[in-house]
Amino acid sequence: MRRVVVTGMGAVTPFGVGVPALWEGLTSGRSAVGPITRFDAAQHTSRVAAEVRDFDPLTVLDKKDALRMDLFVQYAMVAAQEAVDDAGLVPPNALGTRTGVIVGTGMGGVPKLIETYEILQARGPRHFVPYMLPALIPNMAAGWISIRFGARGPNSAISTACAAGAHAIGEAFRVIQRGEADVMLAGGSESLITPVVFFCFDSLRALSTRNDAPERASRPFDKNRDGFVLGEGAAILVLEEVEHARARGAPIYAEISGYAMTADAYHPTAPAEGGEGAARCMSLALNDARLHAEDVDYVSAHGTSTSFNDKHETVAIKQVFGAHAARLAVSSIKSMIGHLLGASGAVAVIATILALREGIVPPTINYETPDPECDLDYVPNVARRACVKTAMVNAFAFGGTNAVLVLQKTDRP
Repeated sequence: MRRVVVTGMGAVTPFGVGVPALWEGLTSGRSAVGPITRFDAAQHTSRVAAEVRDFDPLTVLDKKDALRMDLFVQYAMVAAQEAVDDAGLVPPNALGTRTGVIVGTGMGGVPKLIETYEILQARGPRHFVPYMLPALIPNMAAGWISIRFGARGPNSAISTACAAGAHAIGEAFRVIQRGEADVMLAGGSESLITPVVFFCFDSLRALSTRNDAPERASRPFDKNRDGFVLGEGAAILVLEEVEHARARGAPIYAEISGYAMTADAYHPTAPAEGGEGAARCMSLALNDARLHAEDVDYVSAHGTSTSFNDKHETVAIKQVFGAHAARLAVSSIKSMIGHLLGASGAVAVIATILALREGIVPPTINYETPDPECDLDYVPNVARRACVKTAMVNAFAFGGTNAVLVLQKTDRP
């Protein structure tokens, strides 16, 4: 199998545009959660979110193209531009047939769909514009990225809810391993802060209702957690076959050495009892990387701040790592940026790569009251300096679908 490394990264998150803004926010342990400003949330049970603020797509896109895109596509395009620039890929508009794109999203262009419906109701079908449909379908983030950069290799979209971004990176990893491409742009993007989506999650009682203190609402693994906080954003990475990267003198951030995906086959929204599917996915990813549990230093947890997820993920980690689980650093960046759904796994991969490179593990903030059922080292409240050589990223989703990636520092031969 060919080895795959990461040579570029780009992000749009509730901390702002760019990977540096993301890393500064995470390492300082700040919360990006606040009251919803995107719409009037007075009638909702939950009225907090982690919004992307002060976003201007015209820094990267021209106005005509931006109008043809839903917000999730715009986020992906801005993140992709940063990743391509970071990787030093030139010429930027002609990457060719050996470069592909895979971008995950949970639901695609819901804001544009709502806008289309409102136009239909208020003004009738004669006022539709031709770009409405291609603006909202889930594969358009990957499509527009390929158009912008001339990437004519494998192209796909993955829609596996909260695991979509991690699945997209994992499948791009496989494409390069198999020799079908030398370079892949991969990640996830999501923008679902809308009344419809909030009503859906409200009906499931899945969202935090800590409206009086938004910055304390997302609290993975804390005993008093009461639901997740919806976030939005995008993360795109440049994956590259290692010799291809070395030949062009590209920066190499980390190596992806293992990937697995499994199904719980249990329930549409709840994780399997005892985290069986998640544990099996972690074990398979370790096997794929040809590593032992004791080789892992850090787990970037899915850690949603919901009762069932955090408990079952803890059980799954203990099942896979045994006695070593007590020595692992485990943290959830969702405590700071909320749950970016289809983008969450890809953002977590970037954060984990920076943890490998910088020797700093992001914290789980708002950890105040230990839960007897969640008894691991969650790096509470303050970032920690640590020697991290091997790390794991977990991403689990509705439908019982799981994705796990294993990342390593690139100082090995």
